[in-house]
Amino acid sequence: MPGDDTTRTTQEHGAAAEGTLMAGKRALITGVANDRSIAWAIAQAFQRQGAELAFTYPGEAMGKRVIPLVQPMAKAILDCDVQSDEQIARSAEEIARVWDRIDVLVHSIAYAPREALGGRFTDVTTRDAWRTALEVSAYSLVALSRAYKPLMKPGASIITISYFAAEKVVTNYNVMGVAKAALECSVRYLAQDLGQDGIRVNAISAGPLKTLAAAGIKGMRAMLGENAEKTPLRRNIDHEDVGGAAVYLCSDLAKNVTGETLHVDAGQNIMAGVSMQ
Repeated sequence: MPGDDTTRTTQEHGAAAEGTLMAGKRALITGVANDRSIAWAIAQAFQRQGAELAFTYPGEAMGKRVIPLVQPMAKAILDCDVQSDEQIARSAEEIARVWDRIDVLVHSIAYAPREALGGRFTDVTTRDAWRTALEVSAYSLVALSRAYKPLMKPGASIITISYFAAEKVVTNYNVMGVAKAALECSVRYLAQDLGQDGIRVNAISAGPLKTLAAAGIKGMRAMLGENAEKTPLRRNIDHEDVGGAAVYLCSDLAKNVTGETLHVDAGQNIMAGVSMQ
């Protein structure tokens, strides 16, 4: 989704500072597609705070793009298509040969057919588009959580990436909005279920950002120029903002935060979208 190209210095970005908030933690990160991915921003933020990292990618074609990017910081890189229970199970077995535990699972996976992300919702939302969007974007969180739960000890955490279209209509987001709503609901049910194992589950609802996934949504490029003036802070967010929020949620600073959707959107979610002027 569109994002803010404004350059911010390291001094202005607490999230960019070196630290130890994630020291000793082992994080498995899904969803890196390129260096503009939210998952990549989270990986960089985790590394700056001392975490060890492993990554998954879906298939050979994506692997050619992802592996060279993540290899310098990766303890393991696993091929895992989340539409396959067998591949998910195999990836869990493979990571168990590298680590004896996982402290953080980052779910940053979403997909819907391009033709479903533009036009009238009733016309473009086919049964196949619905099934694909919900399976890849929401059910995969449940499937991954189940597979990796045996490796997650009390104090571990899971985070996923959502968007405001889970709550309000965003034109052309269509079935992905439905999928994000299912994702956020799944966060709450997983938080209740996994809480008895000492595992926390949260979501970050990120404001518009330029990502590969967002490129397929009709009109999202135009949103960039309009979005900033609609937020209380009169600016868009950037990728580092999401990385910093992820560090907070997955560190001990948030040890009693679970089942939440944290909005990182310059306050956009509080606005009614109605002007009295």
